[in-house]
Amino acid sequence: MSEACPITVAKGDGIGPEIMDASLHILKEAGARLDIEEIQIGEQVYSSGHTSGIEPSAWDSLRRTKVFYKAPITTPQGGGFKSLNVTIRKTLGLYANIRPCASYHPFVETKHPVMDVVIVRENEEDTYAGIEHQQTREVTQCLKLISRPGCEKICRFGFEYAKANGRSKVSCFTKDNIMKLTDGLFHKVFDEVAADYPDIENEHWIVDIGAAKLADTPEKFDVIIMPNLYGDILSDVAAQITGSVGLAGSANIGDGFAMFEAIHGSAPRRAGQNLANPTGLLHGGIQMLVYLGQQDIAERIHNAWLKTIEDGIHTYDIYTDSHSKEKVGTKEFAEAVVARLGQEPETLTVKRYPREAAGLGEIKPSPRTNEKKELVGVDVFIDDPTCTPEELGKKLEEVSSDGIKIKMITNRGVKVWPGGFPETFCTDHWRCRFISDAAEKDSPVTHKQIIGLLNRCEEAGLDFIKTEHLCMFDGERGYSLGQGE
Repeated sequence: MSEACPITVAKGDGIGPEIMDASLHILKEAGARLDIEEIQIGEQVYSSGHTSGIEPSAWDSLRRTKVFYKAPITTPQGGGFKSLNVTIRKTLGLYANIRPCASYHPFVETKHPVMDVVIVRENEEDTYAGIEHQQTREVTQCLKLISRPGCEKICRFGFEYAKANGRSKVSCFTKDNIMKLTDGLFHKVFDEVAADYPDIENEHWIVDIGAAKLADTPEKFDVIIMPNLYGDILSDVAAQITGSVGLAGSANIGDGFAMFEAIHGSAPRRAGQNLANPTGLLHGGIQMLVYLGQQDIAERIHNAWLKTIEDGIHTYDIYTDSHSKEKVGTKEFAEAVVARLGQEPETLTVKRYPREAAGLGEIKPSPRTNEKKELVGVDVFIDDPTCTPEELGKKLEEVSSDGIKIKMITNRGVKVWPGGFPETFCTDHWRCRFISDAAEKDSPVTHKQIIGLLNRCEEAGLDFIKTEHLCMFDGERGYSLGQGE
C-alpha cells in the first residue's frame, strides 16, 4: 500500500462542518490514504481581523501539503472583505477549474436525462482580476484582462483532460464577435492548441447561443472550455439542469497545487440541522483522490454513491415521491454510502477513472515571442459632466499640436464626434482618441508627445482620468477601432 498523501482540510462555515465530517467519514471507510492537517478559515477568521478569511499560519500548511480540501465558507457582506476562493486560486496559481455535471436519470429529476458535461473554466484572469475604478460621478469600470499564457494553459489543460478521460469533443465559448481582442485572443489560442490534438473534435460557439444550446441540448457537449466569468456562470447552470447544484464538485488545479470543494455555498439557514446533502463536497473529494493517484478508492466511493442514489436513499433537496424511497439526513446519507462500498450501480453507468487522469496541471505555456511594438497614439479619457461633444471636440482641437491630433470622441463606446448623432445619450465619461498628424497611417508617436499632450490638457482645464496607449504589434493593431476609422 502506498503512503498516505498529506492534505489540508478546512471545515468552513454554515453546513460546512457537517458535510465535511460526512465526506471524510466516507473517504476514510473506503480506505483513502490521507494524512490530514486541519486549518480554520472563513467567518471566524474574518471576524478576528483577517480580511482575506485565512490566517497567515494556514498558508504554511497549504505549502506543505499542496492539496486543499475545503468546505464552503460565509463571506461577510459589505466592503473590505476579499473572496477567499479568489485569493487562494490566484495565490497558489490554480488556473484550471474543473466542474463535471452529469444527470442521474431517472433517480434525480431532470429535464435532461442524457447529460455528461465537464466545464473547464479559466480561474485567474478575465474580470475576476478585480481591478475596478470609479472614474467619474456616473461611470465605473472593470478591467477584463486576458493573457496569451493564461489562454494557452487552460486550453491545453482542457484538451489534456479530454485525452486522459477518454472524451471525444472539446468546445470553446467566447464573445469574440464583440470583444475582439480579449475574447478574440482566447478563441485564437484555442484554435492553435486544438491543432495539436487532431483526434479530438473541436468547435467554437458564441457564448450566448452556446449557453442556450447547453441549457436546451446539453447532450451535444462533452468538455467546454471558457474564460473565467462565463465559466463561473454556466457551470452553475450546467449543474442545476442536471438536477441540483448541490450535487456538483469542483477541482481547482495548478502547477503543483490543487483545491477541491463543492460548488455551492455555506447555506447558513440549513446549518446544524442534519439536512444538508454532502454530495457536492464528496464529489470534490473524489476528484481529489483521482488527482492523488488513488483512482481505485475514487471508483469505490463514486460507485457506492451511485448505488445509494439508485436505491432511492435521498436527502431533502433531491427527494421526490416518484423517485425516492427514503428521506435521510446528512449523517444517514453518509452511512448509506458507506454501507454500499464495494457495490456498483445497476442502471446508472459504472464509473471508472483512468490512471492517466492523475496529476494534470503542470502545463507550461510556450516561450514568449519578441513582437515588434510601436506606439501610434493614445486614448485620453476625460471627465466632463457639462460639455457637448461639439464643445469638447473644439477644446481638444485646440490642444492638438506637436505632431499629435484629436481624431474622434466616443461616449460609452459610441462615436459622438465628429459626425455624431444628436439622439445619442452621453454620460460624463469621454474617450478621446489622439493619433499622429503625419501623412503616413499609423505613424509612430513618442511618450514625450503624449506627456506634452497631457500637459496641454491640464492647462486647458480638462480633467483627464485615464490614458490607454494605442500600439501596433508586428504591424497589427492592438486596439479596437471606432466607427469610421
